[in-house]
Amino acid sequence: MAELMTLQEVADYLRVTEKTIYRLLKQGRIPATKVGHLWRFRRNLIDEWLHQNSLGARAAILVVDDEEMVRLLFKETLEELGHTVILAADASEGLELVKQRDFDLVFLDLKMPGMDGTELFRQIKIIKPRLLVTIITGYPGSELMRQALAQAPFGVMSKPFGESDIIDAVNSFLHITRRAR
Repeated sequence: MAELMTLQEVADYLRVTEKTIYRLLKQGRIPATKVGHLWRFRRNLIDEWLHQNSLGARAAILVVDDEEMVRLLFKETLEELGHTVILAADASEGLELVKQRDFDLVFLDLKMPGMDGTELFRQIKIIKPRLLVTIITGYPGSELMRQALAQAPFGVMSKPFGESDIIDAVNSFLHITRRAR
């Protein structure tokens, strides 16, 4: 018989918080069984699920946004899943980080003081043309968005968004890159 794990045990096993496990349960994205009023997890199914999903794939992610709360939401959400998350408060800082490090994915705010996201996106594509960028914006129909679209293909996340939107965006990226290998 397969070993059953409690919610706390599976959180410890996956090295995430119980909150993350509850979120995955709510979304129906992790194999589990309810015994009475308690969730139980078969270790063999968790191992198989882990092998097939992005909790097992780690990404280096850059988040460039002038809003501290947005940056922290990305950091807390993605580091819980084992990703490396680097934050930049403005486009100039983000550009320097892109020059210095290798990232798998960049989340980039469109409207920022100083250099805007469109210009940073343009410069990223010159420096690292294959780097995947997802633009986060509260202005999806703006002139800035039109200018960004003229540069190259990218993903878009419209504000407001939450943890599940961030996780879905990263999971989509990881799924696409795994299929390309």
